[in-house]
Amino acid sequence: MLRQPVSYVLAHGEERVDPSPIHAAMRRRLAGEPLQYIRGKTEFFGHDFYVDDRVLIPRPETEILVETAITKIDRGARVVDIGTGSGCIAVTLALERPDLRVTATDASVAALAVAKKNGVATVVASDVLSAFVRDFDWIVSNPPYIAAADIEQLAPEVRDYEPHKALTPGPLGTEAIQQILDQAGRAHVILEIAFGQQQVVRDLAEAHHFSVDDVRNDLAQIPRVIVLSRHGWK
Repeated sequence: MLRQPVSYVLAHGEERVDPSPIHAAMRRRLAGEPLQYIRGKTEFFGHDFYVDDRVLIPRPETEILVETAITKIDRGARVVDIGTGSGCIAVTLALERPDLRVTATDASVAALAVAKKNGVATVVASDVLSAFVRDFDWIVSNPPYIAAADIEQLAPEVRDYEPHKALTPGPLGTEAIQQILDQAGRAHVILEIAFGQQQVVRDLAEAHHFSVDDVRNDLAQIPRVIVLSRHGWK
């Protein structure tokens, strides 16, 4: 496509261009492919990030996770972003809180390549924290949380194009959250959760000896982000 700002287009309205890239992009969009993949970028927290079909497209709801992390995490803390995908959470935290030591992990090496392209300094291929022998002070994560049976109900551009493993962890939708709590050690945890999951996550937290310190709603007043700490470690 033109790869030019709107101002250029307005100033060069008489200029002839090759229409084939535009037609190709239109065919992709008409087939249902998300516009963000076609353009190769999306905006998150005021910054542009490269995205393709190796990673989930960042959502506005995840900005609430980042806002919560910015205000909650202690100065100089060691932070791990589990399931980093595009790296938008890790990069934004590093930009907004340069005092933090941020590591990004993902089980998908392909996703980590995208995170590196977006500027994540430290990436580690790991299924949750299984590759680590050291503890972190804080865990942040937008894990896959859609129950497998609900995938068919998603919009076709999500269901058919975004990576399946980034959408659902299994039949319950909470398998990844349980895995994070299993491996969290004494770290504080900030999670994005699905509509209707608050009580289930509260129960999982209690079973893993975590306290619920805060719950943040999204713009639709749906509980979207939950902050947890290990009993006795507040």
